[in-house]
Amino acid sequence: MDIQRGSNVRKNRKIRRIVFSAAALAALSGAGLAVMRSQPAVPAVESGSIFTDTVKRGPMLREVRGIGTLVAEDVLWIPAVADGRVVKIDVYPGAVVNADTVLMELDNPELREQTVDAEFNLKAAEAAYEDLSGQLENQLLEKKSAAAQLVADYKQAALYAERDKQLDSARLIPRLDAQISAMKADQLKTRAELEARRLTTIEDSNRAQLSAQQVKIGQARALYELKKGQLDQLTVRAGAAGVVAQLGAAPGTLEVGQNISAGTILAKIAQLRKLEAELKIGETEAKDIAIGQRARIDTRNGIIQGQVSRIAPTAVNGNVTVDVKLFGELPNGARPDLSVEGAIELERLNNVIYMGRPANGQPNSAVTVFRIAPDGRYASRVRVKLGRASVNTIEVLSGLQPGDRIVLSDMTAEDGHDRIRLD
Repeated sequence: MDIQRGSNVRKNRKIRRIVFSAAALAALSGAGLAVMRSQPAVPAVESGSIFTDTVKRGPMLREVRGIGTLVAEDVLWIPAVADGRVVKIDVYPGAVVNADTVLMELDNPELREQTVDAEFNLKAAEAAYEDLSGQLENQLLEKKSAAAQLVADYKQAALYAERDKQLDSARLIPRLDAQISAMKADQLKTRAELEARRLTTIEDSNRAQLSAQQVKIGQARALYELKKGQLDQLTVRAGAAGVVAQLGAAPGTLEVGQNISAGTILAKIAQLRKLEAELKIGETEAKDIAIGQRARIDTRNGIIQGQVSRIAPTAVNGNVTVDVKLFGELPNGARPDLSVEGAIELERLNNVIYMGRPANGQPNSAVTVFRIAPDGRYASRVRVKLGRASVNTIEVLSGLQPGDRIVLSDMTAEDGHDRIRLD
């Protein structure tokens, strides 16, 4: 038979449920409080994946670096002296040439015709000079002959006049005859003097005419030599020892069969032994560069010492162009447009605290870095004030001491943590 339970049983069940609920709530509250009071977990970083350095005290060399190319100090641009058409190209960029090496050959039929005409005009002018010189010489000889005859006639008349004067003194001839003889002698004397002066004038006139003809010859010769020179220069030569840097005003702008006009750039010749480095330095790092500072240029085949010789007045695409004059013998393979890397020495700092330059280290700024504990197991974030910087090192003004070990790698992934564990 069924036994009916009493109200005490139901009351006990209710009490047990309340007790269990309270216990569960207390447990959850305790766990939450423990979580709230516990420290966040320390993230682990693999030691082999980070770069570290030790803070030091001593001399620090400040440098800036940039990439660039070798360029020729002396560049010869060869222009076309006359219109023409490219009929042959004998050498191409990269070829080593001498001053008389033929680079290319041009053709201009009109110029050839003009040269032939100029040569005939010169010969005609020279022939005209010879003809005029002969004519003037003949005329001068005729005038000299007439002048000589007058002188002879004068001398003869003078003798007659002297004879008649003596006869007149002896009363052997009439005085009138003596006077006529003297008058005739005086007349011939005057004519001889006038003819001598006229002869001088004729000689001066002849010289003037010959000089005028010589001017014509000079003009004809200058025109011929100009045309002949232009014709000769259709065979384009290097003009200096060096290397062919490019053909045309820009690479790939000159080819066989192309018509060009006078003044068009045909080639660029660079001298191999007179090179300088042209570096591109970031505009923020170029502010301390000065002319005369020492530099090192790495050609990947040797280091060349140099000196800053020019600094561009403006920045282009965030870079300042700095020219470095090179000293000493150039290594093998050094040639124009060779890619190089250069380091410019700004200054040498003595007795300063410095360290390797961290990933986020900028000059005269404050950053946070992880300082490694002496046991090497943990690293804690510290705030560091930085000063002057070089390529790979930077001055420490405060926050670190010599001997401290720090993490140089980019630790932005751990921005939410002030402490890390090194595994």
